[in-house]
Amino acid sequence: MVERPVVTPSAGITPVQQMLASGTGALLTSVFVTPLDVVKIRLQAQQTPFYQGKCYLYCNGLMDHIYVCQNGAGCTSWYKTPTHFSGTLDAFVKITRNEGVRSLWSGLPPTLVMAVPATVIYFTCYDQLRDLLRYGMGFQGNYIPLVAGGLARLGAVSVISPLELVRTKMQSRKVTYSELRVCILSSVAQDGWLSLWRGWGPTVLRDVPFSALYWFNYELVKAHLCDKYNVSQATFSISFTAGAISGAVAAIMTLPFDVVKTRRQIQLGEMETLGVPVKNPTSTWYIMRGIWTESGYRGLFAGFIPRVIKVAPACAVMISTYEFGKIFFQKMNLDRQQQAC
Repeated sequence: MVERPVVTPSAGITPVQQMLASGTGALLTSVFVTPLDVVKIRLQAQQTPFYQGKCYLYCNGLMDHIYVCQNGAGCTSWYKTPTHFSGTLDAFVKITRNEGVRSLWSGLPPTLVMAVPATVIYFTCYDQLRDLLRYGMGFQGNYIPLVAGGLARLGAVSVISPLELVRTKMQSRKVTYSELRVCILSSVAQDGWLSLWRGWGPTVLRDVPFSALYWFNYELVKAHLCDKYNVSQATFSISFTAGAISGAVAAIMTLPFDVVKTRRQIQLGEMETLGVPVKNPTSTWYIMRGIWTESGYRGLFAGFIPRVIKVAPACAVMISTYEFGKIFFQKMNLDRQQQAC
């Protein structure tokens, strides 16, 4: 095997540039995956018609969002025409033909409001933590990405969770942004500060293991492919392939937690929408046992294929765009240094 120089992954790039690279990746991923979830929700609505207060979980592969049906007749842009769809491809064709291509991106603006800052925090923190552990503190081993990935996702979830809850309330109660402060204070006055993190537990139980497994596998697969093709730095295709493989593996291994989190999130969203007092949350393990009793192991792995189909390309697009952005800024900074000399 040819000796390759040890390169610090984030050498020659500032945290602000890391944020720009990850923000661009989040934007492109949201644009790419949003049509898939618009179609998924329309197919769900066909089986279970929308009614006032009904909630559906929207996920663009990076972030989960509750979509609240505010009126039984139309449900804004998500459900304009009661067209019957025979499948995913048929839904794409009929939505495009009857409602226009723009309808496939009808949920994009609220997605970007949450997904971009969350992804910026997550990816930037991961790089900073990984480099701190490996190069700043001298720790070595394959476990470094696992630890850094888990901690970075924990931080991102903790920051975004209250904002997502407030956003759901604003959407369901038609609260304007000018009334955001009143919305937060009323929630805190009624249920206490911890109410802003309601649903945090199930989210952490799914997202932290997912991120730990994702980064662990991503760094291993990327290193293997770099060795195989004898390159010192991952190319776009290597990052894309490693991201897709690691995303699929992590999605499969954390699927039971995803099923529990989806059910919990939708229940909380509908209770908030209908103004029903939120009861003490049922534990994740209790919900998991209930699903096992109802449907067996199949219930815990429900949605296996749709989740992998969505998460794998989302992870591939996100990480390859992020790595490309970092390489772009590294070269730009290097050129500036050479010109200065």
